[in-house]
Amino acid sequence: MTWEYALIGLVVGIIIGAVAMRFGNRKLRQQQTLQHELEKSKAELDEYREELTSHFARSAELLDNMADDYRQLYQHMAKSSNSLLPDQRREDNPFRYRLTEADNDQIPAEMQPRDYPESASGLLRTTRGLRK
Repeated sequence: MTWEYALIGLVVGIIIGAVAMRFGNRKLRQQQTLQHELEKSKAELDEYREELTSHFARSAELLDNMADDYRQLYQHMAKSSNSLLPDQRREDNPFRYRLTEADNDQIPAEMQPRDYPESASGLLRTTRGLRK
C-alpha cells in the first residue's frame, strides 16, 4: 500500500509540476505574447497591402481618365483653333505641330528625337601613338 501511495503521489506531482511549468514559465508566456503580436502584425500588414493595391488601382484609373480628358480638351482646342482663326497663318498657330498628334496620337517624324548623331563621335577611334 505504501508503494501505491508513493506511485500516486509521484504521478500527481509530475502533473502538478508540468502544469506549474506550463503556466509559470515566464519565457513561455513571453513567447506566446510575441506570437500573438506577430500574428496581429501580419494581419495588419496584409490589410495594408490590400488597401495599397486598391489605392494604386484607383489612382491608375483616375490618371487614365484624366489623360483621356486632357487629350479630348487638346483635340478640341486644336480643331477649334483652325476653325475659329481661319485667317491666321499656319506658322502662328500654337497647335500647328501637334494637330497630327491630336488626330492620330503619333508624333510627326520631324519632331521625333534621334538616337544617333550626324557624324561619328570618335570614341572608338584609337590613336597609334598610345599603343605600345
